[in-house]
Amino acid sequence: MSLTGQIAELQNYDVYRELHWEGSFEEYLALVRKSPRVTRNAFQRVYDMVLSHGVEEYIDNKKKIIRYKFFTDEANSGRDAVYGLDIPLMRLMNVLKSAAQGYGTERRVILLHGPVGSSKSTIARQLKRGLEAYSRTPEGALYSYEWHLPSDLAELAGGVECFPCPMHDEPLRLIPREWRDEAMRKLNLGATTFPVRIEGDVNPACRLIFSKLMERYSGDFSKVMEHIRVRRLILSEQDRVGIGTFQPKDEKNQDSTELTGDINYRKIAIFGSDSDPRAFNFDGEFNVANRGIIEFVEILKLDVAFLYDLLGATQEHKIKPKKFAQTDIDEVIIGHTNEAEYRKLLNNEFMEALRDRTVKVDIPYITRVKEEVKIYAKDYTSDKVGKHIAPHTLYVAALWAVLTRLEEPKKHNLSLLQKAKLYDGKTLPGFTQDNIKELRKETQREGLDGISPRYVQDKISNALVSEKGDGGAINPFMVLNELESGLRHHSLISSDDQRKHYGELMSVVKQEYEDIVKNEVQRAISADEDAIAKLCANYIDNVKAYTQKEKVKNPYTGQHEEPDERLMRSIETKIDIPDSRKDDFRREIMNYIGALAVEGRQFDYKTNERLHKALEAKLFEDQKDSITLTSLVSNVVDRATQEKIDVVKQRLINNFGYDEVSATDVLNYVASIFARGDVKD
Repeated sequence: MSLTGQIAELQNYDVYRELHWEGSFEEYLALVRKSPRVTRNAFQRVYDMVLSHGVEEYIDNKKKIIRYKFFTDEANSGRDAVYGLDIPLMRLMNVLKSAAQGYGTERRVILLHGPVGSSKSTIARQLKRGLEAYSRTPEGALYSYEWHLPSDLAELAGGVECFPCPMHDEPLRLIPREWRDEAMRKLNLGATTFPVRIEGDVNPACRLIFSKLMERYSGDFSKVMEHIRVRRLILSEQDRVGIGTFQPKDEKNQDSTELTGDINYRKIAIFGSDSDPRAFNFDGEFNVANRGIIEFVEILKLDVAFLYDLLGATQEHKIKPKKFAQTDIDEVIIGHTNEAEYRKLLNNEFMEALRDRTVKVDIPYITRVKEEVKIYAKDYTSDKVGKHIAPHTLYVAALWAVLTRLEEPKKHNLSLLQKAKLYDGKTLPGFTQDNIKELRKETQREGLDGISPRYVQDKISNALVSEKGDGGAINPFMVLNELESGLRHHSLISSDDQRKHYGELMSVVKQEYEDIVKNEVQRAISADEDAIAKLCANYIDNVKAYTQKEKVKNPYTGQHEEPDERLMRSIETKIDIPDSRKDDFRREIMNYIGALAVEGRQFDYKTNERLHKALEAKLFEDQKDSITLTSLVSNVVDRATQEKIDVVKQRLINNFGYDEVSATDVLNYVASIFARGDVKD
């Protein structure tokens, strides 16, 4: 087989035939009776498209949240996934649902408003691309038509025998308005599970051809319809079918014809008049986007001259092409704008009509660290960048970004870091879900200010290509240093106080990272399960003797001695058990062991999280001096110590995701903390 033939074998001819279905108007009517949803309007189709990907429900702070799977962008391996914005996306979907049901929001511009880099254009892009893909599925099928004219009638279309509908209208629009209600009743299309509604008229060019043919056939509608071939419509931004995008440019080089189409001067010679609709190019963005969706990039930068076209398209679902009557359109109008432009809108009295026809959906920055991490993890994995990314590198960058977006808590005596942890689903003593709801309610602009993900992405990229990053790995300090140094020249930081505040938050993040790695090294040192089990058995023996007022047999001397109070307290203080509560805690442990024994089960320290943590901390305290991590900062390390350090390093690699270089770096860093005596008990 030829090379071309091998490529041709990839074609799925069944799918191709389905996507290029063609039939008569009669066959289309039968199709509508069988599947009335093919006649959905643009809002209904967009809403159904999002729902077709499924939903997940979860409870967040006692509130039911719906996650729309469409926005995870699984079809494109998450390339345009939107994270951490489930509530704003729920508001957007409520607008679309209301519009789909005809409750009024279909006559509004959907305005995505938020700070720069908050996913507004990503959401619009997802909706456009999703609608393209949906139109290729059986559930998302929609249809348009073309005129087939024999040679003796070809002059009606300027000499061509096949004249596609220039605005991809719904074929049912060919039924004259005055017949529609009765036609729906006769065809039994109004009483189905999805009532068919025909809204709007055909475009001016098709209206003219229809009128001419009705004259020719003395008003015989069925004969006119013999010239109609209905075909499957595939929406495509690249082919300019059903998906439009409008970007404001210099007002001297842009006029309203970019939205509503323009006269084709070459065809005036054929049709003899510049007011003949067949001599008009219906190629403006509003024309192109009919049956689908149009995106207005930075919509509030539109010149006032475009405002009237936008208002008519929004409120009346009509556009006014040059020299023609108003033309019906069916499309979702979605725009996006940033904070500065929106403030101008509020202060511009000339834009009052637009404000009144706008539904604003706030798209803020993410305020949950684990969701922010997902943005960076999507682009910066070791596989993608070809370098090792040390544990917590993306976390500290995300934490700092989120902290810059949070408002200082007004109550509860909380730090910003604690607030971020509460938002992230962590628990803090004394705080309930109701407290977290209060924290969110007391804010005014949380998520609308702060550092954008783009800035963080730029600085991670800088760290990757820096001289230090050329070593084959990047670590949290390299990224934090890039983030901090970039603040001096950040164009969106408006005041020195703000710059100072962001710098202070950097110190908070560095301290948090220090605590994280100290804890990891501690766990790596105390990860000897045999030693923990032995320590646990010793502790339990002493607690049992203490609670039963008995003595403990010393395994070395064989003598019976009083329970080792010093040992028990050295473990209990690691989890903040005060002296006044020690008896209660010890009885709890013994009751727990007794309850297990009744069920025929043995006690395992791993099942008691608090005791496990206390045992690890105690073992670390006992072993850190024998390993003498402080010797890492000197040039001379004895062989026995080095072997112990290598064991800890290997645990960091196996259990925490470090590589050889980053494990050595983190051990050196923690060792330097020990060396300066900066260790918390």
